[in-house]
Amino acid sequence: MRIRVIGAPIDLGADRRGVDIGPRAIRYAGLNDQLHRLGHTVNDVGNLDVPLPENQPTGNPRLKYLEPITKLAEDLAHTVSDALAEQEFPLILGGDHSMALGSISGVASKHKNLGVIWVDAHADFNIESTTPSGNIHGMILAALAGLGEEQLVNVCGWAPKIDKNKIVILGARDLDEGEQRLLREQHIHVFTMSDIDRRGIATVMQQAIEIAGADNGPIHLSLDLDSLDPKEAPGVGTPVRGGLSYREAHFAMEMLAESARLVSMDVVEVNSILDRENATAQLAVELTLSALGKKIL
Repeated sequence: MRIRVIGAPIDLGADRRGVDIGPRAIRYAGLNDQLHRLGHTVNDVGNLDVPLPENQPTGNPRLKYLEPITKLAEDLAHTVSDALAEQEFPLILGGDHSMALGSISGVASKHKNLGVIWVDAHADFNIESTTPSGNIHGMILAALAGLGEEQLVNVCGWAPKIDKNKIVILGARDLDEGEQRLLREQHIHVFTMSDIDRRGIATVMQQAIEIAGADNGPIHLSLDLDSLDPKEAPGVGTPVRGGLSYREAHFAMEMLAESARLVSMDVVEVNSILDRENATAQLAVELTLSALGKKIL
């Protein structure tokens, strides 16, 4: 596979600083060398330019940094669509999860029947009226589904980017009250940690692949490292206890690789300031390799 590595070091979508170092930390953990060893060709195009929060007005407190976030989304969407046009697999390194507005918009412009597996402790399905924080990284999946603030929803000039029936949230365990209501109203497929406890990761992941990849459709994986338990991934901005174990996360990635449906991938929310000896970035590399074909034997 030809892989285009794209850094999106955005630090505007969340309150806690540090995820802008994430792309550098993941590369430092050996991502490109490991992908080469797996047999892939790697074209690392570096990082997109992202302004610092200190140099930007916050704007609407319920939609913080809306203008620079949508600007990055447009830029990233074009970069991703260019990669696909050149037959390269886009692997986008964050940054906070607001960057997925751009990455998924770019993929969806080329794959009209795209499904999304959103592996995250949070659903990121708030809108302006439900958000308790005003942080846009918590609104991105709703915007991609066509809900919320017009400027977010209409990035790249069209909406929705994803059919709501092909969205799967996996590993959720920290949902806001208004967000819960929206998820129920929109009939979004959510597999909580309780579902995984009850049914096992193999059964849940198989169903997730069937939903997101319905009708033999392509799948985008958006992997937030806070989906894992903080014991495994300490370097994340919004840790929540009771997450995926090391083996559950790897097995989910291995199943996705075996499905042969994966066309693009985000790895987000690695916060090096909060990490221990770059352990979370190293884990991000390991999980990426599993999603892209690495096996135990």
